[in-house]
Amino acid sequence: MASEPEFVKIINEPLKTKNPLVIAGFPGIGLVGNITCQHIIEELEMKYIGSIDSRYFPPLAVLFNGIITMPVRIYESPKNNIVVVISDIPIHPTASYDISKAMVDWMQSIKSKTILSIAGIATTTGERRVFGGATGVEMLEKIKDKTEIFQVGTISGISGSIMTECFLRNLPAVSLLGETPGPNPDPRAAVEVTNVINKIFNLSINTEKLLSQAEQIELELSKLAEQVKTTETPSLPKKEFPMYG
Repeated sequence: MASEPEFVKIINEPLKTKNPLVIAGFPGIGLVGNITCQHIIEELEMKYIGSIDSRYFPPLAVLFNGIITMPVRIYESPKNNIVVVISDIPIHPTASYDISKAMVDWMQSIKSKTILSIAGIATTTGERRVFGGATGVEMLEKIKDKTEIFQVGTISGISGSIMTECFLRNLPAVSLLGETPGPNPDPRAAVEVTNVINKIFNLSINTEKLLSQAEQIELELSKLAEQVKTTETPSLPKKEFPMYG
């Protein structure tokens, strides 16, 4: 009988960290997980050590400065005892179960002390709060004064799958959800999430660069909104035209 094909492959160099904090960020609302993880990688000057590949992933290659790179990458900072898993591609819901299972297997194999899953949560409040959830009472105690505890609700996508898998295995895991008004990339939400990570895990990741990027992105978006408004303003008397499609 043929052996079952390997649907998820995780390839990495031997880790220098012992019992690391593993942070995972995948594309979602406001790209909060991605932006936060990318910022942490840059600020802590983390080293690329491996990747996750799967037949579930879309057939594509990611280019960075002209060089092919993997869409789901693993970085390490031995100095800070942190490993980051960052993805440039959204994970399809049907694949989330198998991929999160393989990821948590791997996290256990590297003896991760805590797993942190970052995502976004869309609200209409206009605020940038950070909601938190945990797999057990001990982790909840650690985050309850530093986040808005997510009382009732669901965490969808791979972020939710990772948390469920950690809960089933009795692993200490935390989910941080950055509040954002919509689907647009939201560096301000990522700044707030980073501030909360600093408080929970006694880190000092600088957010100034991210804050200045936030202002730049907001400026670009407001310019775009103005341009749209200008193009939508009729300069000639309106005539009735037939509508199609």
